[in-house]
Amino acid sequence: MSAPSPPVLLCTNDDGIHAPGLALLAEAAGAHGDVRVVAPDRQQSASSHALTLHRPLRLTTVDERTHTIDGTPTDCVLIGIRDLFTNRPPSVVLSGVNHGPNMGEDVLYSGTVAGAMEAAILGIPALAISYAGPDTGHLDTYGALVAQLIGDILSRKRVSPQTFFNINLPDCAAGEVKGTVVTTLGRRVYHDSLARRLDPRGREYLWIGGGRSDWSGREDSDFRAVRAGYVSITPLRLDLTDFESLEEVRSWSLGT
Repeated sequence: MSAPSPPVLLCTNDDGIHAPGLALLAEAAGAHGDVRVVAPDRQQSASSHALTLHRPLRLTTVDERTHTIDGTPTDCVLIGIRDLFTNRPPSVVLSGVNHGPNMGEDVLYSGTVAGAMEAAILGIPALAISYAGPDTGHLDTYGALVAQLIGDILSRKRVSPQTFFNINLPDCAAGEVKGTVVTTLGRRVYHDSLARRLDPRGREYLWIGGGRSDWSGREDSDFRAVRAGYVSITPLRLDLTDFESLEEVRSWSLGT
């Protein structure tokens, strides 16, 4: 009897096919199975869960295990699962390692998180992983730790078909990490993140981004853990229903 085939792990990101974080993730994933990569051909940060509907997508095959698409992380995961690897569907989808944090409300904007979310929608376990430094900094020290985190989570019983994991690595060398903490999402308030400016010809334009941000949240929130030097692991759900408010809203007279 032949040995069973190793599981397929699909890797994607939103920083593009050439990002160091993606290379690190694919190498770490190799400790747990047969790695396939489907990633955007360029930067797609803050693309959220965008799906390309109004133009054709172009697929480029780098090699038998690596493909790029001129689309979003959501496109990449959908095409990888529903087209490229139908003969051996991925057992898990890994998205990242993002160059920059994805905490609090970031998860609603992040293409990295959206890649994992699309996998969950399609019924496949998924992890989104981000490095919380302002640049790639100590990212290259995290290979072994990322491999361990992947293995530890995959070895557990699946929490729920609607649950996926958002992981943030602190801005320090992997050897300085104090441990891992299961967290909730914090809250971030942006200040001065929208600016009106003039181009060299004197025409006005708007620029989104920059400025500063203030964090708040519970003691077990993601930003507090990462700031203290811990890896933050936050389980997220597809269902955004505010269950705490259901009965209150049902008591309202709406449209009657």
